[in-house]
Amino acid sequence: MKKRLLLLSFFIASAFAASAQDSTKTDPPLTISGSVDTYFKYDFSGFKAPAGGPIAPGSSNIQTSFGNEQNSVSIGMIDLALKKKVGKAAFVGELSFGPRGSYQSIVPGSAGETFNIQNLYVSYDVTDKFNLTGGFMATFIGYEVISPVGNFNYSTSYLFTNGPFQNAGFKATYAFTDRVSLMAGVFNDSWNSYISNVDVSNFGAQLFISPVKGWTAYLNVITGPVSGTEFDFTTAYQITDMFKLGLNAADYSTAHGGNGFSGVAVYPQVAASKSVSFGLRGEYFKLKNGGPDVKAFTLTSNIKAGPLTIIPEFRIDGASTEQFVKGNLTPTKTASQFLIAAVYAF
Repeated sequence: MKKRLLLLSFFIASAFAASAQDSTKTDPPLTISGSVDTYFKYDFSGFKAPAGGPIAPGSSNIQTSFGNEQNSVSIGMIDLALKKKVGKAAFVGELSFGPRGSYQSIVPGSAGETFNIQNLYVSYDVTDKFNLTGGFMATFIGYEVISPVGNFNYSTSYLFTNGPFQNAGFKATYAFTDRVSLMAGVFNDSWNSYISNVDVSNFGAQLFISPVKGWTAYLNVITGPVSGTEFDFTTAYQITDMFKLGLNAADYSTAHGGNGFSGVAVYPQVAASKSVSFGLRGEYFKLKNGGPDVKAFTLTSNIKAGPLTIIPEFRIDGASTEQFVKGNLTPTKTASQFLIAAVYAF
């Protein structure tokens, strides 16, 4: 009897092992992707915040996210993303190491020098049209993203810097057609954190439409009693094989006091060849309650050699108040810089 039980157990175990092997063979592989980037930047004022001075060392004259170090060969980040989908269930886990990977990276030596979670979420396709996703996700607000692979310009806009980078929460997306979809969800009350300050009190929604082939548009909103309310419109149209036009407009109001910002940025791009393209970002950004405004122009080129992209860039910003500084730290209304970056995607 014992021998029969042992034989039966052996056959059952063998059947499960064979089934597991077959499942492993049919399961799609784990997808690994990411990027590495480095850059050199020079501020034409010669500005470089001294140690022990009133401005934190490493601060940038132009206060937008990332690429802040002056007259230095510096690093962006290494980004590693893991993705897998089996059947209707999927997960995404993405970590970055380096100052660009963290929204706290404006001052080197802060938490921006450590690793940061960019994405960590699971999703399930209830049907071919209806998807549920929960976790910590890159924000749906705005035109630009953290990873330099997803942007044409290496430096970032004021709209990007002042909006959310990530949102933790739960969302549902329904695709009416391949040209129209609607997302709605609830998110933590604090931006850029997987831990809420108080509760899950933000509501967010996104309407996606694609009027014609090559043209995408997103109407976005996120609102809550702690973080305030931001309305955002993002669109891009590949008008011809050579010419692409993008636009981002946003309005943000704090939960209390009526502060916030509004602005618009346009992104015309021209492909000179398969490997060389040029783009101009023109941005107008204004703080509310009588705050200053800034007009910024960024001329960028992308030179591609396989997975490597070289990005030379010239930028000039002009403000209505003296919010920039000269090399001797006296205030001025204008600032300009040149940088060249190398971005490798894999």
